[in-house]
Amino acid sequence: TQRVLQTLSGQGTLAQAIPGFHAREGQTDMALAVSQTVEDGGQLVVEAGTGVGKTYAYLVPVLLSGQRALISTATKALQDQLFSRDIPRLVDVLGLPIRVALLKGRSNYLCLHRMEQARHNPESAQAGAQRALAKIEVWAQSTRTGDMAELPGLDERSSLWPLVTSTRDNCLGSSCPRYKACHVNLARKEAMASDVVVINHHLFFADMAVRETGMAELLPSVRVVIFDEAHQLNETGVNFLGHQLGTAQLLDVTRDILATGLQLARGLADWQGVCSGLERAARELRLIGGKRPGAVKLRWTGDAPEGIHPGAWEQSLQDVGAACVQALQALDTVSEIAPDFMRLHDRVAEIAKRVDAFLNPCASDAVRWMDVSASQMRLMEAPLDIAQTVRDRLMSKGGATPADDLLAEEPPWQDDEQAFNALEPSVPHPPQDTRPRSWIFTSATLGDDPRLRWFTEPCGLESAQVLRVGSPFDYPSQAALYVPRDIVRPNDPAHSAQVAALAADAVRRLGGRTLVLTTTLRALRAIGDVMKQQLEGSGIEVLVQGEWPKRHLMERFREGAKVGEGGCVLVASATFWEGFDVPGDALQLVIIDKLPFPPPNDPLVEARSKRLESQGRSPFNDYFVPEAVVALKQGAGRLIRTESDQGVLVLCDNRLVTTGYGRRLIAALPPMHQLQNAEALAQSLDALTHNFIAKSSTTTF
Repeated sequence: TQRVLQTLSGQGTLAQAIPGFHAREGQTDMALAVSQTVEDGGQLVVEAGTGVGKTYAYLVPVLLSGQRALISTATKALQDQLFSRDIPRLVDVLGLPIRVALLKGRSNYLCLHRMEQARHNPESAQAGAQRALAKIEVWAQSTRTGDMAELPGLDERSSLWPLVTSTRDNCLGSSCPRYKACHVNLARKEAMASDVVVINHHLFFADMAVRETGMAELLPSVRVVIFDEAHQLNETGVNFLGHQLGTAQLLDVTRDILATGLQLARGLADWQGVCSGLERAARELRLIGGKRPGAVKLRWTGDAPEGIHPGAWEQSLQDVGAACVQALQALDTVSEIAPDFMRLHDRVAEIAKRVDAFLNPCASDAVRWMDVSASQMRLMEAPLDIAQTVRDRLMSKGGATPADDLLAEEPPWQDDEQAFNALEPSVPHPPQDTRPRSWIFTSATLGDDPRLRWFTEPCGLESAQVLRVGSPFDYPSQAALYVPRDIVRPNDPAHSAQVAALAADAVRRLGGRTLVLTTTLRALRAIGDVMKQQLEGSGIEVLVQGEWPKRHLMERFREGAKVGEGGCVLVASATFWEGFDVPGDALQLVIIDKLPFPPPNDPLVEARSKRLESQGRSPFNDYFVPEAVVALKQGAGRLIRTESDQGVLVLCDNRLVTTGYGRRLIAALPPMHQLQNAEALAQSLDALTHNFIAKSSTTTF
């Protein structure tokens, strides 16, 4: 504890070694709580406001403790930042002999076997794909990690990406001819030999989900587990701990069967016929969902999703099952030829098993629905939250011995002794501590009540220690809040046009430097279109999410604040509500179109609401409002990122000032200075513009 205090003090190690570092009371309070939890074990939940420095607040005590640690984040961006910048900097400054590893999901690594097969895949026949594949093949000769993030110019959405990476479904495991050089296994081996392993929530829950199938992903045995960006933990877990079956999944395995059959066993089975049957069953399953102009979720509380005849639905699923049986029979005849066929057999058998599951009633503690779009369909069944899983499979096991839970699975390569021995020997670790494991959960937004029940209840952490650490920023002087009283209600058809008009006027005054956040894709398109029309010829560029990759949008937006550049406004939704970090003058105005309540007709939302009603609680007060609080705090948090930032937040929903729950939402936001009318807004924007021009002139000369 004393070393933690000294390290984070104003005259401590970090202040002397890192420019700009200074002691923060909230950071120290959080670090001491983390240090105590690491020492004693147990669960700690920390809400740390923007600017607290929560990353160092948990890293310093964990690194100084000498305990093996697993750090999980919600986004790859933070995962890469921790591994490439934050942890190496602290390890260097503190002089600690600590080995750190980065572990991502399988599909983030180049698969050498699939890359070699990609040349024979019809999807790679296009000239552009051939050039990209050649670039990958050159890179494959030099990369040490095989992490696809190292390869510039190839987006995850590229059709080539799945051809050169593997998934749990199509990985051949120890039967793969390139097993010894496998980047995934080498990454796991490095993780086993490391003191700190950085992963993400998706990988954590994927490991839990497959444990019941006997194919657990490797995560090392540790005593300290930290979840950063923990506000996403429940939704991530729900997606992985349920069951799903998709037509895209069916078509993927169909393509793989056809390509592998024609390449390795041509003439030994009717591959065209088998695959035609699977493809036809998949497409007919999608067609039974009807025409859909966009993605929708359909309730599924009875024998079939809403609007679909139960008899036709059952027959369609049975047809998929029959096509799977036909494929399994064909694959049985060639299973000895290559391991590829054995893996394909396993994949088809798993699909058949899921078909049977969806032909039976939904589990009593789960909810079932169907996602359907113009091109594909997914059948979903998921628990309402992760609480029971956390209680039963994580918190019920207090010790930290190497064999106790999902973090201590035997390496999957040990079934192949020769391959395992071919790898560099692991660095041995001292015997594991037998004290209870330490679980630390932290985020900038975890609720709006003292016990942070929005987070702790669905995550099964009601008995955890809770700490709330406020932001050190001077919000009353740094930021202003404006709610237009005369704007129409969000359900009025004219609402998006009024938001766009208000935003366009504000952007003209500010010269860009504006982020407009919408709660729906429909509003995104409507507001983006109107703003483009109103700002045409102004010299201000209107960027709209979806028109360019996210990375390009972020880079262009930041460039728009440079001297001599045209200003930018970005209209965005979904992922831009969080994780979009633009400190300084590049972003000084955030406009949110309406309160971000969860959609009431969403099947998962409906099921959670009904459960609260059955408990005699209010779904609106205990679910809808807390959900809106967390989302609103995330969106508003884009505005002030440093102690010198200045800006205005505009919330275009007058329910904030006309309802009781609106006042609760405002109270949950940082204490910004409130602007009472449009004139006050204009004056604030003019002041920001004046200061920006003055700064630019000073910088220029």
